Amino acid sequence: MNSHVVIIGGGISGLAAAHRLSEQQVQVTLLEASHRLGGTIQTEQRDGFLLERGPDSFISEKPQAVELAKRLGLESRLVQTNEQFRRSFIVRDGRLRPVPEGFQLLAPSRLWPFITSDIFSLAGKARMAADLLLPRKSTNGTNDESLASFVRRRLGVEALDRMAQPMVGGIYTADPETLSLRATLPRFLEMEREHRSLILAMLRQGRAQKVGTSGARYSLFLSFDQGMQVLVDVLARQIKADIRLNTRAVGLKREGSAWVITTSDGEELSADKICIALPAYLAATLLHGRLAEKLRQIKYASTATINFAYRRSAIAHPLNGFGFVVPFIEKRSLIACTFSSVKFSGRAPEGHVLLRAFAGGALQPDIFALDEAEMTARVETDLRELLGINEAPLFVECAKWERSMPQYEVGHLERVNEIEKLISEIPGLTLAGNAYRGAGIPDCIRSGQTAAEILATDNTDKIRI
Repeated sequence: MNSHVVIIGGGISGLAAAHRLSEQQVQVTLLEASHRLGGTIQTEQRDGFLLERGPDSFISEKPQAVELAKRLGLESRLVQTNEQFRRSFIVRDGRLRPVPEGFQLLAPSRLWPFITSDIFSLAGKARMAADLLLPRKSTNGTNDESLASFVRRRLGVEALDRMAQPMVGGIYTADPETLSLRATLPRFLEMEREHRSLILAMLRQGRAQKVGTSGARYSLFLSFDQGMQVLVDVLARQIKADIRLNTRAVGLKREGSAWVITTSDGEELSADKICIALPAYLAATLLHGRLAEKLRQIKYASTATINFAYRRSAIAHPLNGFGFVVPFIEKRSLIACTFSSVKFSGRAPEGHVLLRAFAGGALQPDIFALDEAEMTARVETDLRELLGINEAPLFVECAKWERSMPQYEVGHLERVNEIEKLISEIPGLTLAGNAYRGAGIPDCIRSGQTAAEILATDNTDKIRI
């Protein structure tokens, strides 16, 4: 095929699109506004520590990232989580308490660990148990619902405040009052529809959901031996494309059957087809009318990732898990913390520990708005209190990601459906990214690959982003 495709955006979605197109011998130009590829995926080495400034892993349950790694020849470089410590904690009253074994985001799949847990009060447990008796909602399956509304209805306020908000907040950095359950956790709506009770559904499914679709040989979370940057670097090397860094697309127009892209240095590029792999609000600046308006309606939250390096002897907590999440009602400065050097091997030198804390998100924009020094000082204070840390960190490394997390608010899927319909009316245009049908790395890869296939086959009447 002789057509020329320009991809705007060099994050993982744009790279996945470029790779798929170059596999099919399509001429590709990729424009990236910054000085590097990979977007929020960014790994650094420092004093024997391996720091992830953005995502540190991807979920194996969705196969796209594993499949891409295999195609790139990276399967031998995949690393799994430490089998010994596959559990996490939730903060209650200033103390880390283990998530009950078998508890999956909203509800328990095993009763005894739930009954004996000290995360919930006796009254909270009794209210959650009422889920066994409550009827299903008659409109389930026809109307979208917020996470907060659903959890309050099925399991009560304490389940929302103490478990659902921090667990889901740790994934989506979202406000549960506006987060769309259908767009993020549809399986819980399906459980209510099929089994009436969430707890009954979880008990019936037992351990089945612990094994991802990629098979039992992988843990739920995977990374690479030298961090997530490995994926970006190998993709960049294997893509047969004209990759232009420090080149921002500032204008986009149609001239006859071609697209003309104006870049930040005043150059005009001609293309047969375009893939815009940018955050929705940036994509909107290149588009017009109702499509731009719909893209602007997708809101974003800002988050910070803060790496702390310590000597192991400085931390009293046994660090016998992957990390902890912090309910908003605990009034702390951090959303969550990963024990990076426990979760994956090779992240810290012998006798040392690497912690990754997260701050900001939809519920705490005021924390993100602080300057780096003030924010890291507040988070460090929380870590000292929660983990019993008695020394200053060896170093702190903060990465602030402004408007990086799309918020899948109630009605999100209807909005995306409308965006897809509007795009299908514009020949030779696709979108890709984490703003539409999934925010994780496998979702971004799928989005980029789908966009590439649509452009390579001219199948623009079946747009799916």
